[in-house]
Amino acid sequence: MTNLHGDSLAHFLGSDVRCGAVSNAVINNHIIISRSDVAFQEDNQPEEHGKLFVFTGEKQTFSIQLCYLFYNAADSEEASVYVIQYLPPFFDQFPSVAFSANIHFSTENNAVLQFTVSEQTLLSLQRLSKVGNTFKQILESSHLAISLLDTALDTITIPVTTEEVPACRFLAFESEREKIQEACAIIVRNEGKPHTIRELSRKVAMNECYLKKGFKALTGKTIHEYQQQLRIEKATDMLQNQGFSVTDVALTLGYSSISHFSTAFKRITGLKPCELIA
Repeated sequence: MTNLHGDSLAHFLGSDVRCGAVSNAVINNHIIISRSDVAFQEDNQPEEHGKLFVFTGEKQTFSIQLCYLFYNAADSEEASVYVIQYLPPFFDQFPSVAFSANIHFSTENNAVLQFTVSEQTLLSLQRLSKVGNTFKQILESSHLAISLLDTALDTITIPVTTEEVPACRFLAFESEREKIQEACAIIVRNEGKPHTIRELSRKVAMNECYLKKGFKALTGKTIHEYQQQLRIEKATDMLQNQGFSVTDVALTLGYSSISHFSTAFKRITGLKPCELIA
């Protein structure tokens, strides 16, 4: 089961949040609620909001987390975060068609959707986080949890816009995406000098495997393809607009030979370098 608390809380609240202790309450075998106090830096507080996380599992199973942010006072930097986890067995209770026919998103992919929150929602969450020990109290809590899920599903922003959780799960964290973006910036700044994956990983302080997978996920290109594209764009400008010869371009951009440069250039542009020289 995916737990939103810990480092992944940044995916919901941002990387600048300060988290306090987390308290958990088990409503039944299928539903768990947790609450924690958080605080934000001054002038950097997000608005109160709710998000629905879909996490896919094996054999077409899935779980859902409802995440809520409420401030303790109108002008406060301190807030409370509530997370309700609906485990896969919760959804096994119902015919799949009964659930899928009444939602506006797919449960076949990891996703994040925003929904509307209200003062009534906060009151329900406060009651829900104080689960009693009697059967009647537990039954009431179960009804509250189901009602909150129903309300969230009804108030998802329409038309639905889903923010997919990356296949590379580490990219859910802003700090990791920033490392990939910095790797892109390094390549752009040094377009005439290709970098190895090892060099880039050291410069951005990221595992080589993560860097390769994350780079492909965010840019749609491998690091080699990205560097080659930039070098060819630079070569085109040098040939068309700056008066360089094919030999000078090949040497300036670090190609091992003119034939190697010509082959790479034609593969990407469909033209020979000499065809661009006026």
